[in-house]
Amino acid sequence: MRTLRSVGLWFMPVVPESRVAVLRTVLYLFVIIDIHLFVRDPIPLSRHPELYQPLMIERLFRLPPPSVPLSITLYLILMIGCLLAAANVLPRLAGGVVAAAFTWWTAIGMSYGKVDHDHLALVIALWVLPTVGVIADRWRSVERSAQAGWALRCIQISVIFTYFLSALTKIRSGGWSITSWPESSILMWAIVRRPHGLGQFLLPYPDLLHIMQWLSFTAELTAVVVLWLRGRALLAAAVFWMGFHVFTFGILYIHFAPTAICWLAFAPLERLGPWLRRVKASRGERAGRRSAGHTVPVIRDHAVDSGG
Repeated sequence: MRTLRSVGLWFMPVVPESRVAVLRTVLYLFVIIDIHLFVRDPIPLSRHPELYQPLMIERLFRLPPPSVPLSITLYLILMIGCLLAAANVLPRLAGGVVAAAFTWWTAIGMSYGKVDHDHLALVIALWVLPTVGVIADRWRSVERSAQAGWALRCIQISVIFTYFLSALTKIRSGGWSITSWPESSILMWAIVRRPHGLGQFLLPYPDLLHIMQWLSFTAELTAVVVLWLRGRALLAAAVFWMGFHVFTFGILYIHFAPTAICWLAFAPLERLGPWLRRVKASRGERAGRRSAGHTVPVIRDHAVDSGG
């Protein structure tokens, strides 16, 4: 019984609801950026139905093939829904609509070629955030709840499993050999295929590339440990993975922005509201002291001539 209670508390920790309020504001605004910078091609791709190869989710739910009117409608729904949800207006309804629309939007964008696993955590985050519902006072909320903790835990698990499942895919693609991927020349091939960035300086060092492959593969395979880290250890893990993504972008121009932004689910975001209020109050006090310490000259005001 105690074990079941411990498992339940791990999956549903009681956390500040303001942490979720900050996170969903950031994520809903990020979705707007995502549909303009990253998964930005469903509308132009829908003009080429002959290239459409539906993903399993589209086949499972018998979704209609994309068309220009459909993709434009999804775009408008996402824009309006994200703005409403980010403002904490109808968070369950608006959030649920955004989750469905963005899932369909990304499925369309990835039905014409490679499926990018960097959107896993973001899609799951959009589905679980509406379950928290309205958060009174939003960033200023002092309430704590298990439903907020459950939503954050789901996002944390999806972030970490983005890496862990990537390692399993590497093992599977190598004939279930744990050494096939890190001992290959895949990183060198990727640098040659993408002849830009800092990767060009690494091509003369194949041994170093092999070491880098082993390090990244080992980090992905053991990433699940992060779910049990706390304090400085968790901070060190977050810094490592942010550095990993920066380095990957530097040598290959491959970003993991949707995954990186979801790392905020590990952060104590509830501190942001009080910090902003302190900064605002401090600026107000400085402005008040400046206005009180200096006289303001009046136009056409002249000194009195004592001899006149």
